[in-house]
Amino acid sequence: MSLSPADIAPYARRRHRLLDHMRAAGGGVAVVGTAPAAVRNRDTEYPYRHDSNFFYLTGFAEPQAWLVLVAGPVDRAILFCRPRHPEQEIWEGYRCGPEAARERYGFDETYSIDELDKLMPELLLDQPTLFWPFAARGPAQRMLRAWQAQAEEQGRGRRRPPARAQDLRPVLAEMRLIKEPGEIATMRRAARISAGAHARAMRAARVGQHEYELEAELLYEFRRHGAQAPAYPCIVAAGANACVLHYAAGDTELRDGDLVLIDAGCEVDSYASDITRTFPANGRFSGPQCELYDLVAAAQLAAAQATAPGRSFNDAHDAAVRVLARGMLDAGLLQGSLDGVIESGAYTRYYMHRTGHWLGLDVHDAGDYRSGAAEAGQDRPWRTLEPGMLLTIEPGIYVRAGDDVPRQFWDIGIRIEDDALVTAEGCELITRGVPVDAREIEALMRE
Repeated sequence: MSLSPADIAPYARRRHRLLDHMRAAGGGVAVVGTAPAAVRNRDTEYPYRHDSNFFYLTGFAEPQAWLVLVAGPVDRAILFCRPRHPEQEIWEGYRCGPEAARERYGFDETYSIDELDKLMPELLLDQPTLFWPFAARGPAQRMLRAWQAQAEEQGRGRRRPPARAQDLRPVLAEMRLIKEPGEIATMRRAARISAGAHARAMRAARVGQHEYELEAELLYEFRRHGAQAPAYPCIVAAGANACVLHYAAGDTELRDGDLVLIDAGCEVDSYASDITRTFPANGRFSGPQCELYDLVAAAQLAAAQATAPGRSFNDAHDAAVRVLARGMLDAGLLQGSLDGVIESGAYTRYYMHRTGHWLGLDVHDAGDYRSGAAEAGQDRPWRTLEPGMLLTIEPGIYVRAGDDVPRQFWDIGIRIEDDALVTAEGCELITRGVPVDAREIEALMRE
């Protein structure tokens, strides 16, 4: 069954935009491969996930596929993919095949992957520039070099392969940075599912459970609402584990008086969500926990208010740092003046990461955080936010036990993270389907 023109139109538009860029750069041929399948152990593979740039341009999710774009008098969009194979499909599932791929995905030409090595040298000849993602190493890079060598031999001095190469990643990153309406709709769905999963985990949490039990609640909610997978390994961290930023859900037991930090988001139709919430295992924040929790919530509010069109990407981080540093001083975690602990970086003992990152096809999505040219001796300026950008806002505080740390704050790790869509007026936190306010969290856990 063919996809509708509306389904394939976004991918065709993106290919045309890339072809326009190639033409403006003097023309040439672009080559983008998808990700290879990866062996987990022996004859078992990891669940397959396509390359994000390849998918962005094609919508095609099968392994062993390559996209070739030729910018010339007549533009050509060519897909190489696996042929139909009825016997292997019994074991591995349905394959689209070249003929159906041309009809369903709107390519000008499609060929079997078996013809790739034969046809690629000819496609490279007489092209001034080869456009490809420079990060493609290993087999992909070796294949490109082999095709160029074969093209050189076939040209016999009269026809030449590309003399120049240009990295495709920067232009694709710029394209991916501003989300299209369809992308935003998909990310809203991922946000709703993930928020529901966090709410489920809060309701299910009990003293005596293990971290992996809450992870199971998250994964169940993701899949039962149609998400294909987690966007990244779930972080479920109880007690002191919450002070480990990338802690994986383990077998630690939730104890009375512990906080539980969950950083988890699902992937829907290849687009990620990313939410963090922190809540008490027993359903009630203690006084010291609430003091630091409310501090992080205030920092997130300040960062969200600084996230708007025309504002610098770094404004949100600066706003969060100022609130957090003031709170650390008030709580006795730091000594000195506000400006002093910010300028010296003393606050990084308890807040050591940045306040956000781009979000999209990848959980840490493509896109430069800076723009323009650097002045002498200076870094490039931070990028100015625009409507359609989607980023996280995630301040935190992580207090490990130590002789010079007030005992009431020992082993408290807190992070609050939401996904923010930059709008014409400011930003919209699209993951607020799960509460943030400490009192609302306690009420949810009593349900």
